[in-house]
Amino acid sequence: MLRSSVVRTAATPDGRFLGSLLRRYEGAGDPLSCEPVAEGLLNHGYFLATTHGRYFLKHHLDGDLGAITRQHRATLRLAGLGLPVAPPVPAADGRTVTVLDGRCYALHPWVEGRHLGGAALSRAQSRRLGALLGLVHTALEQVMAADPHRPRPAYPADSADPARTFELIDELLALARRARPRTSFDELAEHRLLERRSLLKRLAHRRPVAAPAAGWVHGDFHPLNVLYRGGEPAAIVDWDRLGIQPRAEEAVRAAAIFFVRPCGTLDLAKVAAYAGAYRSACGAGPDELAVAAHRVWWERLNDFWMLTWRYRLGDPRTDPQFPAASALAVWWTREYAAVRDAFAGCST
Repeated sequence: MLRSSVVRTAATPDGRFLGSLLRRYEGAGDPLSCEPVAEGLLNHGYFLATTHGRYFLKHHLDGDLGAITRQHRATLRLAGLGLPVAPPVPAADGRTVTVLDGRCYALHPWVEGRHLGGAALSRAQSRRLGALLGLVHTALEQVMAADPHRPRPAYPADSADPARTFELIDELLALARRARPRTSFDELAEHRLLERRSLLKRLAHRRPVAAPAAGWVHGDFHPLNVLYRGGEPAAIVDWDRLGIQPRAEEAVRAAAIFFVRPCGTLDLAKVAAYAGAYRSACGAGPDELAVAAHRVWWERLNDFWMLTWRYRLGDPRTDPQFPAASALAVWWTREYAAVRDAFAGCST
């Protein structure tokens, strides 16, 4: 969910603050250096070196202690099942969330690794990625079964209404046309908005109605949240959006990020390998993946979050992603049957 202000700034914690924080942890040592490595909507992250080791320090911006504790409990249990995660380091009092000056922090072990997109993954690695996500979903259902505070599903009950999308398109078109100085990005944005409006007018009758099967999901599974060491996943990170959502939709949505090419097409051979392993790992049937693919396709047709960031909020951070993402919605519409069959394991 977008917030009223996307661009946030925060000073790197100073030595005095870090010393106070590290004293809460046995054997953490004294701070040597602290460098920002991530700045997002839900947290800021820092590489923290101490006299006794290296850590990832996470500042949770929303400060929802209950939600953060739930995330930590989940990753600790997943680690116990052998999944590649980086659970928090408990403080001396056993707590995994440290509150200082009214702000919530967590200390995690530093994981060496790199991010790999789908282009860098072989078909065998794509299969292993799908199997990993399927295992995450089944393991989450196991470890969260006894969660005392089951949250409400973190997804809309209905699919996107094209009537509301048309209103958003009109607003964004006006903003793109007024942009000064006018750039090639503004030209592309206008072209894609007009194109999408035409597609939605033609395809409004295909709005999804099937109810999805929901379960516990990571909530933000994409290349920047999976660290690889060598050719294998070393850690799945950033569990801030852990919640109840349609599981198969997370699988489809993740594939549409991992396996999108710069030209806005999907590598369907890798998608098929990934999706087949996902289905086998979690027991999802072809129909469930086909329904999920349809719903995510519809979601993509109606979604303009990148343009909303740029034109409503003045935040250009997602601009580099827009050309491929906006082209994908059009290509997916043209190749709808082939994409559906890649996820569902059917032959055309």
